[in-house]
Amino acid sequence: MGRSFTVSLAVFAATGSFLFGYDSGVMTDVIDSKNFLNFFNTTKTSNIIGAINSTFSGGAAIGALQGGLTMDRYGRKFTIQMGALICLVGAILQAAAQNLAMILVGRILAGWAVGLLSMSVPVYQAECAHPRSRGFIIGLSQQMIGVGFIVSTWVGYGSLHAPVTSEFQWRFPLAFQAVPALLLAVGMFFLPETPRYMIETGHYDEAMKTLRRLHYDGTNDDWIQTEYTEIRTTIDAENSVTKPGWLIMFKVPQWRTRLLHGVAVQVFTQMTGVNVINYYQTIMYNSLGITGSRTTLVAGIYNCVGPVTNLIFILFILDRVGRRKPMIFGAIGISLALICEAALNSQNEDGTHRGYSIGGVFFIFCVTVIFSLSFGPCSWVYMAEVMPMQIRGRGNAFATGVGNWAVSTLWNQVSPIALDKIKWKFYFVFAAFNIFVSLPVIYFFFQETKQKSLEEIDILFGGRALGTLPEDVTAKPTAEEREHAGERGIRMGRFDEDNRV
Repeated sequence: MGRSFTVSLAVFAATGSFLFGYDSGVMTDVIDSKNFLNFFNTTKTSNIIGAINSTFSGGAAIGALQGGLTMDRYGRKFTIQMGALICLVGAILQAAAQNLAMILVGRILAGWAVGLLSMSVPVYQAECAHPRSRGFIIGLSQQMIGVGFIVSTWVGYGSLHAPVTSEFQWRFPLAFQAVPALLLAVGMFFLPETPRYMIETGHYDEAMKTLRRLHYDGTNDDWIQTEYTEIRTTIDAENSVTKPGWLIMFKVPQWRTRLLHGVAVQVFTQMTGVNVINYYQTIMYNSLGITGSRTTLVAGIYNCVGPVTNLIFILFILDRVGRRKPMIFGAIGISLALICEAALNSQNEDGTHRGYSIGGVFFIFCVTVIFSLSFGPCSWVYMAEVMPMQIRGRGNAFATGVGNWAVSTLWNQVSPIALDKIKWKFYFVFAAFNIFVSLPVIYFFFQETKQKSLEEIDILFGGRALGTLPEDVTAKPTAEEREHAGERGIRMGRFDEDNRV
């Protein structure tokens, strides 16, 4: 089967990322529904709208952290299916909401599900991908997030054409997410568990069979055997000297460094401000003098631009230029776009200057284009790559939960208030962070991981963790086990020296 099977598997698993995008974007149109605002007796910039969006992000933070336990204990597949089922329940509650409490609980459950999916899908893809195309494979997560935003926008746009007196305006968009959720929950039964998790749990024959299904092209038996040996050697060596848990991520110096890289790239992604635009772009367009159905139409076009750019990037660029350079470009480019946006808005506070309004829309679009050429796909790829097998589940859970969703929760709550009170000055918060924090950290500390196996990436961070663990986090192996692990460590070192990219 080889590459076609791997790509098909990655695309289907990314249905979880589609739910991420759809659930994140659907509220943009829902809060533009007059029927919704009247039903809940609120306005677009109220604390209630901030609470609806922030409870979604808060639930996602909890779901992402919980996914670290689920992934290590029950596997990658099960975690994705669990997220899909929770999303289904959340969709039903939101669509059937009769009061604010119901919609808040539904948003919390939807967020919890998206948290699970946002950290598990990239890991599932990373552990199934070939090193040469791993950027493209994991980049499909960001691609499907974008597709989810597109679908949510146009479903919402179509629904808003219903009469103002009809609750169809907002109930149908909220109910629609149940379709992909059910599809994902059922479809994952027909996909394999990742080879690395199979080896981790002792299912060696199944792991080899899955590796061949994923990567065999009729000529690469030696590569598959080498890949299998390297994965098993690494996992056996780590398991022989460590015990699982959350604290070990912080006690082993190399793993702590890699965890910080994963958290940092997620924080930097949120601090581009792109998700504030995704949630509240209709408010931004209103401030530019764009009102009525044109607001949703422009939002729909905006949501199409990013995924098209992202697809071009992951297909032709990402696995060639790597991860660092695009993120450096993104930090600079997004900052400049936000500064220009603020400058134009400062001269057009009443939204009556047509030229300035067109320019404002242009620079908002620039943000999503630059984001799709940088942090959008690179953040998920880099986070999934830098985590070693022993902490990959919990590490990605922590990075996603804290770096992505906790920060998102903050901005979801305060952004509508900030856009109402300080308006264009709000953009400078994100521009300053990109210039003075994200850019120097990426330039001086981030590692380039393109086209290296997940096991070879260990070398970038100072070698295997074997033999470097503090005494208080070891599993107290016997003398025989230590000797066995030492022999494996020597073989690993020789293998890495001979095969370093």
